[in-house]
Amino acid sequence: MAHHHPHHAEAPPEGFADQAAHQRYRETFKVTVIGSVVDLALGVAKIVVGLIAHSQALIADGVHSLSDLGTDFIVLYAAKHAHREADAAHPYGHRRIETVATVILGTALIAVGIGIGWDAAYRLFNPDLLLQPTMLAIVVAAISVVSKEAIYHYTMHYAKKYRSKMLRANAWHSRTDAISSVVVIIGVAGTMAGLPYLDAIAAIIVAAMVAKIGWGLAWHAVQELIDTGLEQEQVDKIRQTILDVDGVKSMHMLRTRRMGGDALADVHIQVSPRISVSEGHHIGETVRKTLIDTFDEMADVTVHIDPEDDEATPPCEGLPLRGEVLQRLRDSWAGIPAAAHLENVSLHYLHGRIHLELFLPLHALDDPEHAQETTRALIAASKGLPEIGEVVVHYR
Repeated sequence: MAHHHPHHAEAPPEGFADQAAHQRYRETFKVTVIGSVVDLALGVAKIVVGLIAHSQALIADGVHSLSDLGTDFIVLYAAKHAHREADAAHPYGHRRIETVATVILGTALIAVGIGIGWDAAYRLFNPDLLLQPTMLAIVVAAISVVSKEAIYHYTMHYAKKYRSKMLRANAWHSRTDAISSVVVIIGVAGTMAGLPYLDAIAAIIVAAMVAKIGWGLAWHAVQELIDTGLEQEQVDKIRQTILDVDGVKSMHMLRTRRMGGDALADVHIQVSPRISVSEGHHIGETVRKTLIDTFDEMADVTVHIDPEDDEATPPCEGLPLRGEVLQRLRDSWAGIPAAAHLENVSLHYLHGRIHLELFLPLHALDDPEHAQETTRALIAASKGLPEIGEVVVHYR
């Protein structure tokens, strides 16, 4: 079985799995802190101006911005702990902390959307509570659109660089804030034009949009937590890449899953049943390395080597292991003098039987012309054991 054993040129900072993990954390921290400063400034400004300019939609948008600030702290916490090195309690590392954080971020978006929508609907059905916004609300909303869209692209750049669903979720928090500000501008402008209900309706649209994005992010993160496989198109490419490796006859039981921004896979490959253990291992290592080199997101691959298709042939479970087999064979060969000179006995567990290859030096025979007779004797004695299948004798 082949495993991925990472090597590092220098020791990583204390608490981090490697230098790459430390770099990833530093850049995630920088992106998130910058976003936090913008969220705080915009959230406070929109709420204050929303109260002054009498815009319910702008106030709702400000709450949305402050919710982004709250989720920024979740991202900072998760980013630090998700990149910690593996330990005895977490042998596969801590990347799933990012996934849990994404679920929390998505759930927070849903909650914010429900809250904004509930308040707007309440005001909509109570006309005396409707607000009359002023031009100041449009100005602040426009500033929000530009700044939050810039933060979205900035954060998404690093989300793609590190294949981080958590950063992607946080980027969408910023984009929904920008889009909601566009809706606010439309609503405020409509209300100022004499349509008093439009501001509240705009807030409801914002709420629905925020909740929808939150649901999508949380749902995909939950799929990762329950080990949903990669997309079928990606799995098909992985399958073909494995089959293209020299020495792989066929494959089955290909399983994939995600952990944070990484993909993991394990697979059974079938190789020729008569090759050496070392050649089978080398083929497995080649499969592992090829997948990791070909697919950027592939972080680890476990390869199980099969000498036959164990899904379609009789199982070899229950057959005795080498020590017991050799002891019983020696008892069966007791009357064959040449058997004492066997140099090697290869056992092949195939089709529910044990097949033998016996290697005997010619000098062990009193007369080389007796080789055929010795061969027949060894085969007959070996097949006296019920689990023995094919027997081949080699002289050298």
